[in-house]
Amino acid sequence: MRDITYPPIIVTAKVAFKALGQNIRMTGADNVPREGGVLLAYNHVGYVDFIYGGLAANPSGRLVRFMAKRELFDHTYVGPLMRSLHHIEVDRGDGVASFHTAVDYLRNGEAVGIFPEATISRSMELKEFKNGAVRIAAAAGVPVVPVIMWGTQRMMTKGHPRDFSRGKTISLTIGEPLHPTGDDPAAETGELQDRMSQMLVEAVRDYPADEQPPGSWWVPASLGGSAPTPEEAERLDAEEKRERARKRAEKRAAKRKK
Repeated sequence: MRDITYPPIIVTAKVAFKALGQNIRMTGADNVPREGGVLLAYNHVGYVDFIYGGLAANPSGRLVRFMAKRELFDHTYVGPLMRSLHHIEVDRGDGVASFHTAVDYLRNGEAVGIFPEATISRSMELKEFKNGAVRIAAAAGVPVVPVIMWGTQRMMTKGHPRDFSRGKTISLTIGEPLHPTGDDPAAETGELQDRMSQMLVEAVRDYPADEQPPGSWWVPASLGGSAPTPEEAERLDAEEKRERARKRAEKRAAKRKK
């Protein structure tokens, strides 16, 4: 796969990380194989997760092709960039095409990135996983490597103002690969989520204490933070969904009047 855009994007991103004085901490990078298809499964806590997620495969010399919602590809400026990086468009209403594209990429030796939660978690804990990750990996015959990112939510996430001030720590914890067979997608998805839940607890525990005081809004309530509980987060997500539906209905009505 020919990459003209990706290498300079990586260089630009690293320059930006340095300019922001960020401390990038990464453990377990050796768990990403240097060749062959591999599916990287990430937690999702902020809007910049795509940018930092690729770092997990960088020490292995891999470029990650992320599975991302169709709306990004429809954007006037973001869409062409996403396609130039060979990311995979996902239609949440019909994921068959993206499933097959991901499997093809993996069979051709690519590294593919997926967010099993599908959307950002307001609670900062893991939301219920979709089973697409294990099904894709099983169909392609490749391992799933779990990755936990922590600190990205401090810059840009749902319900909070952007904060790109200097000196933040961003951690990436890369776990040992799992090898789903597809025989029991529900059980294998549960195993993946359990593994990543434990990794998340460890990532929060190991984060610099001076940057993460008790009660921090970006830390799960169950771990001493003030983020919404999963139940509260679910309610907020439902309200957001209803508001988006209302706005879409208003736009359609306005078009019909013209």
